Amino acid sequence: MTPRFWAVGALVVLLAGLAVFVVAAVPWHRAPAPRTDQLAALEQLPREQVARARAFHGELRPMMYVGLALGLLVALVLGLTPIGARLVELAGRPFGDHWLARAVLGGLAVVLVTELATLPLAVWRHTIVVRYGISTQTWAGWAVDLLKSYAVGAVIGGLALAGFFTVTHFAPRWWWAFGAVGAAGLVVLLSFVLPVLVEPIFNRFTPMPDGPLRTELLALAERDGVPVRDVLVADASRRTRAVNAYVSGLGPTRRIVVYDTMLTEATPEEVVSVTAHELGHAKDNDVLTGTIMGALGAAVAVIALYLLGSWGWLLRLAGVDSIGEPRAIGLLLAVTTVAGLVAGPAQALVSRRVEARADSHALMLTGDPETFEAMQRRLGSVNLADPDPPHWEHVIFASHPSTVQRMAAARAFARGAR
Repeated sequence: MTPRFWAVGALVVLLAGLAVFVVAAVPWHRAPAPRTDQLAALEQLPREQVARARAFHGELRPMMYVGLALGLLVALVLGLTPIGARLVELAGRPFGDHWLARAVLGGLAVVLVTELATLPLAVWRHTIVVRYGISTQTWAGWAVDLLKSYAVGAVIGGLALAGFFTVTHFAPRWWWAFGAVGAAGLVVLLSFVLPVLVEPIFNRFTPMPDGPLRTELLALAERDGVPVRDVLVADASRRTRAVNAYVSGLGPTRRIVVYDTMLTEATPEEVVSVTAHELGHAKDNDVLTGTIMGALGAAVAVIALYLLGSWGWLLRLAGVDSIGEPRAIGLLLAVTTVAGLVAGPAQALVSRRVEARADSHALMLTGDPETFEAMQRRLGSVNLADPDPPHWEHVIFASHPSTVQRMAAARAFARGAR
C-alpha cells in the first residue's frame, strides 16, 4: 500500500474525529434569545450611541471587504502563477539556493509581500479608529506595535517553515505523517507559551493591588473551582480606550487579566461580571477545546496539502514540481487562504456558541443579570460595537453574540430566576 493510501485513510480518520469532537464539545443547543427581547433591548439603548457605532462600522466595512479581496488576490497571484516560486528562488539565491534558505527566507518574503500589499488598509483602519476615539496610539506607537507583530510572526513562521520543509526534504514520501504530528504539536505548544512569552511584548502586566476587587475576583475563581495564579492589570490604555478582561493561559500559567481601561470605565460589579464570563471559558476548558480542534485541524491541513500535491494542473500553474518543495510556498499560501475563507463562517459559529455558554456561566455564577446587562451596554458603548449588526454579516464574521443578543439573554435569565 502506497503512502497516498495511508494519507487518505489518516485524513478520513482525522476528519471523523474532528467532527465527533466538535459535535460533543460545542454547546449547539444554545440558541440566541428571542428576537422580540433583542429588539426591546435595542430600543432602550441611547439612539446617539447606536448611530455612532453604526457610523463607525459603516466606515470600517469597506476596508474590511477590500482587505479580504486584496489578500485573496495577492495569495492567488503568488500561488497560482510562477511569481511565488520565482520570489522564493530570489530569496534563497544569496545563500547558494540552499533548500533551507529558500524555505525560511522565501516563505517570509512571500508573506511580507502580502503584508505590504494590505499595509495601506491597516493605515486606513488606524486613521478611522483614532478619529472615533477608540485608539489612543500615536503613529509612532502604532508603527512600533506593527513591527513587533511582524517580528513575532517572522520568528514563529520561520520556525514552522524550517520544521515543515526539513520534514519534506528528508522524508519526501512520508512527510505528511511527520508534518501532521508536528503541526498538531506546534498548536499545542503555542497555546502554552504564547500567553507567557508573547503577550508581554505588547503589554506590561502588573499585579492588581490588594483591595476589595482583587479579593472578590480571587474568591469568585475559587468559588467557581477555577484555580488562577494571579490577577494582573494590562496597560491597554497606552493603545486603546476599549475595555476588556480575560483569563489567559492553561494550568499553571492561568491568570485573570483586566485592562486598566476596564478599571476606569466600568464599575467593580461589572468587572466581576465580565471576569465571571471569562472564568466560564476556563471552567468549561474552552482554551483546551480550541487547542484540540486547532491541533486536529492543523493535522488535517497538512495531509490535505500532501494529497493536493498529486493535482498536476495545480502544480503546473504554480510552476513547481512538488507541493513539498520550498518553491511551492506561494501555492501553500493560496490554498490556506482559500481554505480559511471557506472555513471562517463555521469557526465563527462555533465561537458564538462557546461565548454564549460563557455568558450563561457568568449569569449563573453571579446571579446578577442586571449587572450583566449593564456590562454589555458598557462594552458596546465604549468599544463602539454595533449592537445589532446585519444578520448575514453577523453569521459570516461574528465571533461573539451581538450586544442585543447578550442583553436579551440576561433578561431571559432574569425571568427564569424569578
